[in-house]
Amino acid sequence: MSPKPKALLVMNRGTFTDQFDSTRLERLAGLVDLGGEPWTDSLEQPGLAGRLEQVEILLTSWGVPRLDAQILQRMPNLRAVFHCAGTVRSFVSQELWDRGILVTNGADANAIPVAEFTFASIVLAGKKAHVLANDARTCREDWSYTTRRGELGNIGRVIGVIGFSRIGRRVVQLVQQLQDVTCLVADPHADPAAVAAAGGRLVSLPRLLAASDVVTVHAPALPETRHMIGAAELRAMKDHATLINTARGSLVDTKALETECAAGRIQALLDVTEPEPLPADSVLYDLPNVVITPHIAGSLGTETRRMSDAALNDLERYLTGQKLVAQVVSEDLSLSA
Repeated sequence: MSPKPKALLVMNRGTFTDQFDSTRLERLAGLVDLGGEPWTDSLEQPGLAGRLEQVEILLTSWGVPRLDAQILQRMPNLRAVFHCAGTVRSFVSQELWDRGILVTNGADANAIPVAEFTFASIVLAGKKAHVLANDARTCREDWSYTTRRGELGNIGRVIGVIGFSRIGRRVVQLVQQLQDVTCLVADPHADPAAVAAAGGRLVSLPRLLAASDVVTVHAPALPETRHMIGAAELRAMKDHATLINTARGSLVDTKALETECAAGRIQALLDVTEPEPLPADSVLYDLPNVVITPHIAGSLGTETRRMSDAALNDLERYLTGQKLVAQVVSEDLSLSA
């Protein structure tokens, strides 16, 4: 029987505690050789030198350092990195790709809570619940404020999804639960048949913005998508429409959003901003038609264990010669976060 490959968990302490409880550590120990101490938050410790020379598998998450040429030279036997979080952009390097090291991520697993959070936000946006809650602080017992934010209700709404990503696709599927909903999708790379199968209709971005009661952003943060929702796009939105951003703050021009929301014409539900957090003097904090949450849509607490499970599932496939589910290749990063 072949010896188990030597492995190491690399992430910050809080993440390790959240993502690897005794059950998952026991499962991992059944697959690989974890040595004496399974976890580290730094690959620079002198005492790790001998272990790094032998390690074949890394399980990583938030807090993993960039795996550049200098660090990889210390791990000549490294064959695979199973990332127990979403994007791998922060730690992959050209040297890693050049060495043919296999990489997976937990982006599919992380898409689940983001899509759930977004769907809940869409439902609340239909009732203007968040912004009316802000109005209630000022208006108190005078309920006439309920007419300020446009028509209320979720039947017959048009939902616009920008980006048919793994999260965008899930959002399209979830909104089918609403009665008589129309779901429009804008994505230059999406397959119309795949969008239709999920319950949406592929249209241009201008058409989506003009028709949608709720616009939710799910594009990747790339140089070409920076400020893709700018002044012109915000002006193109319907009166009383709601913009939801649970993707990346850089996709929306903050200054343009401040101007449009300050005018009171549209509402915004923002889980991400640019910069993050916003400066303390940002007008968005004080606008009753804007709701800001502190980047909580993605996996938190016990939800993060779903990503650990996904990594362990792919690790088991790797060790048994099966096809991996969540492998990432360098070319993927040109179109994904």
